Amino acid sequence: MEDERIVDLYWERSEEAITQSSSKYGRYCHSIAYNILYSDEDSEECVSDTWLRAWGAIPPARPSCLKAFLGKITRNLALDRYDAAKAKKRGGGELDTALDELAEVIPDAGPQSSALEEIELTEILNEFLGTLSPEKRKIFMRRYWYMDPVKDIADFYQLSESKVKTTLFRCREELKTVLLKEGISI
Repeated sequence: MEDERIVDLYWERSEEAITQSSSKYGRYCHSIAYNILYSDEDSEECVSDTWLRAWGAIPPARPSCLKAFLGKITRNLALDRYDAAKAKKRGGGELDTALDELAEVIPDAGPQSSALEEIELTEILNEFLGTLSPEKRKIFMRRYWYMDPVKDIADFYQLSESKVKTTLFRCREELKTVLLKEGISI
């Protein structure tokens, strides 16, 4: 079923919207959650919560890209669950590594940061991503949005792990330069 029709089902308040979302994007959402949580059980709960959040958000939202909309909900739910688990001294692994890599470049949005500063940073990041070659952008997004392990990225694109690590390092350095040029302190 086409995404536009699935969104229409949400607007009609038809439970078929959840069934269709699950059928079309269940595995996609599960992989996002699993790459953060490394637990099938927790990932399944995040995916179930995704359908509930989507039900509550549509309407009033009318996403133009349902896949990205559902993926973002899943990612945020998984990150929240990860933070809660980490607070209980569980967790760790790939997510910490990926976040540590980015922490060297992107400033922490602490409680003092304003919504305007976060919007500005988002715009700069989007512009930066637009300057990358398609290959670099895909590698960057797979690592820092989907939290894929370097090995999985290398296998998927048939590259060496060393090539992926080098590409990510250079992208982070380029991003750091852009942020400094824009006056954002790290």
